[in-house]
Amino acid sequence: MSPSVWFSHQRLASIVILLAVFMTNLDLWIVNVALPAIGSSFASSSGTAATLSSLSWVLNAYAIALAALLVVAGRLGDRMGQRPVFLAGVTVFTLASLACALAPDLGTLVAARALQAVGAAAQLPTSLALLLASVPAEHRTRATRNWAAVGGLAAAAGPVAGGLLVQVDWRWVFVINLPIGIATVAAGLRVLPSTARREKGRLPDLTGAVLITLAIAALSGALVQAPDWGWLDTRSLALFALALAGAAAFVRRSLRHSHPLFELPLLRLPQFGAASAGTFAFGIAFAIMLLSNVLWCQEIWHWSALRTGVAMVPGPALVPVVTLLTARSAQRRGHGPLVATGGLLFAAAMLWRTCFASLDADYWRDLLPSLVLGGVGVGLTLGTLVAAGVSSLPGHRAATGSALVNSVRQMSATVGVALLVAIVGTHVGPAQRQDFRVAWVVAAALSIATAVVGVRLTRSSTRTRSATAPAEAPAAAPLAEPR
Repeated sequence: MSPSVWFSHQRLASIVILLAVFMTNLDLWIVNVALPAIGSSFASSSGTAATLSSLSWVLNAYAIALAALLVVAGRLGDRMGQRPVFLAGVTVFTLASLACALAPDLGTLVAARALQAVGAAAQLPTSLALLLASVPAEHRTRATRNWAAVGGLAAAAGPVAGGLLVQVDWRWVFVINLPIGIATVAAGLRVLPSTARREKGRLPDLTGAVLITLAIAALSGALVQAPDWGWLDTRSLALFALALAGAAAFVRRSLRHSHPLFELPLLRLPQFGAASAGTFAFGIAFAIMLLSNVLWCQEIWHWSALRTGVAMVPGPALVPVVTLLTARSAQRRGHGPLVATGGLLFAAAMLWRTCFASLDADYWRDLLPSLVLGGVGVGLTLGTLVAAGVSSLPGHRAATGSALVNSVRQMSATVGVALLVAIVGTHVGPAQRQDFRVAWVVAAALSIATAVVGVRLTRSSTRTRSATAPAEAPAAAPLAEPR
């Protein structure tokens, strides 16, 4: 094969992988924008209004399944090879998207969304490994940045794309995945590299995956149903008890199992534990912000999905820009200052909405300043927390730590959506204005807690550098030898 043909082959493989990653990331933003239209569609066909509590499972079924399966699917890729697991993941995600588009009722849609998450869990951990195997060693840093940037591009394009598709029919939000998925599998079979099987050990604890899924689902169910049932209703209390029992059983099993789903002892490491706690708190605040803005625009201001999508663009569009511009600052000053600053800016965004939210549409005074502050805050915080946690681990635990942090992000998204529903209630309208303000105050408080985590990371990093400074020079040479 000539060098030019080989280069084209590598480039095509990279495009295939990044296209699949784009499709998965796009799904989050599109579905959020489409949620009110989905509710209206099922309400008109059944004669009974689809409540926010029932609609929330369209988001939460995906997040819960993804959180529980990320580690299992990643380890499966190590055992079977990244290529077959990646292609199987894209296939499942594509078929599940078709099931979502054809769903005759809300229950079927929720089940199909959980199946989508199975595909995403197989695809996401293996995509980066395949991408790095598709490029020369000297281009791997650029490839990793491209992989990360795809998420930002999907975030910027998602609201507008979702608005445009919902103008036709909300089902097109899922239909759009079909040509992308089919093209990815067809091209991937020809151009994706075959990677070695790097592990022959046991799979992570599958019973643990069931337990954590049960715990998060029960907690979400309790939060979204309690406003209707009553917080002291027997059913609500039973779900809270089930969540607590499932979480306790999961922790106990994880600490005793030889191959746990999550290596919980990693949380005892000060920097990793702090970064994980910050990721959880900020993820809840982020989920509250994202869904509440969509609901406010469409249910309070009565904007179309397209107008809502266009209005949302400034926030997510700023995230990759801020992340790129602050990369050197993170290297020079550490992760803590960025996390602290980002948490405070996001808190300011939520408090701005608390003070200036109006029942009469006032985009320039109400929503836009909050989107700008929030976009900068997310750009400074979200990726930095992940990097802070993973970089604090030994090299042989980096992949495990990354999977744990990403699972924490998915869990926090589930809790954030459920918490918003618990505060606002099952039916959204002007009467819930004060409830939205309460939700934004909660998000601001969680963001301030994240800023405190940033301060702690700064102090921890300073102590670590002070303690290890004399040993850094001698240690540099051995670390460079394997390369």
